[in-house]
Amino acid sequence: MNGWFETVAEAQRRAERRLPRSVYSALLAGSEKGASYRDNTEAFAELGFAPHIAGLAAERDLSTRVMGQDLALPVLISPTGVQAVDPDGEVAVARAAAARGTAIGLSSFASKPLTEVAAANPRVFFQTYWMGDRDDILRRLEHARAGGAKGLIVTLDWSFSHGRDWGSPKIPERLGLRAMLRFAPEALARPRWLLDFAKGLRLPDLTAPNLADPGQPAPTFFGAYGQWMGTPPPSWADLAWLREQWDGPFMLKGVGRVDDALRAVDTGATAISVSNHGGNNLDTTPAPIRVLPAIADAVGDQVEVLLDSGVRRGSDVVKALALGAKAVMIGRAYLWGLAANGQTGVENVLDILRAGIDSALLGLGRSSVHELTPDDLLVPPGFTRTSGTR
Repeated sequence: MNGWFETVAEAQRRAERRLPRSVYSALLAGSEKGASYRDNTEAFAELGFAPHIAGLAAERDLSTRVMGQDLALPVLISPTGVQAVDPDGEVAVARAAAARGTAIGLSSFASKPLTEVAAANPRVFFQTYWMGDRDDILRRLEHARAGGAKGLIVTLDWSFSHGRDWGSPKIPERLGLRAMLRFAPEALARPRWLLDFAKGLRLPDLTAPNLADPGQPAPTFFGAYGQWMGTPPPSWADLAWLREQWDGPFMLKGVGRVDDALRAVDTGATAISVSNHGGNNLDTTPAPIRVLPAIADAVGDQVEVLLDSGVRRGSDVVKALALGAKAVMIGRAYLWGLAANGQTGVENVLDILRAGIDSALLGLGRSSVHELTPDDLLVPPGFTRTSGTR
């Protein structure tokens, strides 16, 4: 069977057919009514292009540089949990990103150790949350340095909003005998998924190896999650302290307001990611593409601006770049690809995005992603949102 697919939407359909219901539901996620989740993707369709018909560029350059890394295209892998999606997990994603010339953000809740991921793709950024005390945080920073991380991503766009109108997935803390018996019908209903894990003679262990204390076993995913939930959120002084502890590229992820973007610049951040955590933050938070223009205008070239949340097509990438982003980060898009066809599926998704970027550049008469401007788009009245002040 040819595993190739032509759109991210088709990858999602295949992911739903292959994954156990609880695993697929965990990837779908979203919070409360799902208004932000839907707006993240639907907002892109409100933006139109203003293409040319002659004088088009015969060759287009998609390359860029983000967080000190040269990339073949302005698309990075966003740090996400890949628990139970594929036996090779983040290592497969890292190989795919390396094969397509881009970088990977590795979640601190990842299922694979940083050293394995960095061996597959040296262009890796380690993601962390503000969790535990400062000694805990310093240990994780040392883990990131020793593991070969080229930069740090600090995720801040999360408010522990749990309820979902369509129901939350039921995921055990460990796959013990009782849990396996309870989830057996789901697994047996997805024989391809079960066989892939069975070949490695192990089922997902639902642990977070990158959060293990020295000499200690890896905590369970939910054990680490509990520590995170129990930690008071950081102040701007805490974030400035954290920046001082890391001597490489440093990203603050989750910015949605102009004033927060400017405070991020003040902390010395290398980059900010305009994001609402894929719709997993406070519901009815606007789609990042709506708040991007005001933020990009406010910070100028003081910091690299990325967009994360809702990207499903190469044209989405071009729209984000035209409105001020230097690159985008993708989450669910590559997860669907991983679920549909492993490493090859992730490569397939990146190829889809690359082809879409190139096609849009051609139509717009641009020879480089760096030439894109708001004049390339038709932005309807009332599309943008601005919050916070300079």
